[in-house]
Amino acid sequence: MEMNELQNEAFLKKLKEGKVVQFAPMGISMTPFIRGGQDKVLVRKEETVGVGDIVLVVYRNNLILHRVYVINGSRLTLMGDGNLQGTEEVGMSEVLGTVVQIIKPGGRCCKPRKAWLWRHALPLRRYLLKIDRKWNKYIRKQQ
Repeated sequence: MEMNELQNEAFLKKLKEGKVVQFAPMGISMTPFIRGGQDKVLVRKEETVGVGDIVLVVYRNNLILHRVYVINGSRLTLMGDGNLQGTEEVGMSEVLGTVVQIIKPGGRCCKPRKAWLWRHALPLRRYLLKIDRKWNKYIRKQQ
């Protein structure tokens, strides 16, 4: 997500105040559930965070939106749904907000799921993502 510094401060202030904020994530790390540059998300600071939630955190000076895979005390292990490997370790206090709604092109809204099956299909993910890319390429050609 790229924002200038003033937009970033206003965005973070709204989250800290408990308000729901909307933004359009960029990148492919949350494909196929959130498509960068196409979908928008609504994020809000939640009281609790659970395994399977999609959270917004600052990681190495970047805002990232990834799914919680493991909670160990106050430490979270995150991984993007479109990633085949690589995780991020953050503290619970570093969570800025949790995705409460995904807005698809055309305005269709959906509540984020915990993606239990997807999280446990990591060995198959490479093939599933390849099928997803080919399917979406085919769909775009048809439009």
